[in-house]
Amino acid sequence: MDIEHQNKSHSSSAGSDIFERLRKGETILPNDPQAFRMREASYTTKKILVQMNNATDPKEIRDLLSQITGAEIDESVAVFTPLYINYGRNIKIGKNVFINFDCTFLDLGGITIEDGVLIAPKVSLLSEGHPLSPDKRHSLVPKPIHIKKNAWIGANATILQGVTIGENSVVAAGLVVSKDVPDNVLVGGTPAKIIKKI
Repeated sequence: MDIEHQNKSHSSSAGSDIFERLRKGETILPNDPQAFRMREASYTTKKILVQMNNATDPKEIRDLLSQITGAEIDESVAVFTPLYINYGRNIKIGKNVFINFDCTFLDLGGITIEDGVLIAPKVSLLSEGHPLSPDKRHSLVPKPIHIKKNAWIGANATILQGVTIGENSVVAAGLVVSKDVPDNVLVGGTPAKIIKKI
């Protein structure tokens, strides 16, 4: 009995829900016994995305996005499709959010978009990454992205895993942001740096 209990507790991490472990920031190894569930979930999401990306009625788009995220999307939210999402359940969207055409959200690590955020066309929010080491590169490293109130993410910007964009801040078009952005600033340039306070 003791040995059986020991074995169970030893494998409890791999045995517990993979999406819960992703939310907690746990690295998922390629041989994880639940790794297949991530692909299954993305195919389920893709079916609803196809409907959503072909819908023209704003309410229908919000309703389908609510199905994908598992939470009601407020009627003040506007989404211009197409929008590409790989999972959806780890996305939280506040009120008065505007998401423009052709954005990509990889949310296994978690994406929070607070009230009043503007997201321009072709923005990528990528809450997932991989280790640098080639022998570990097929592992998945999730870290949450947090976009605070009234931030504006410019066209074709990419926000990488683990980044927080501060309240009222502006990310200039075309940037790759790999470090946190404080409140009330404009960031631009390569690499992204503070250009001015707002």
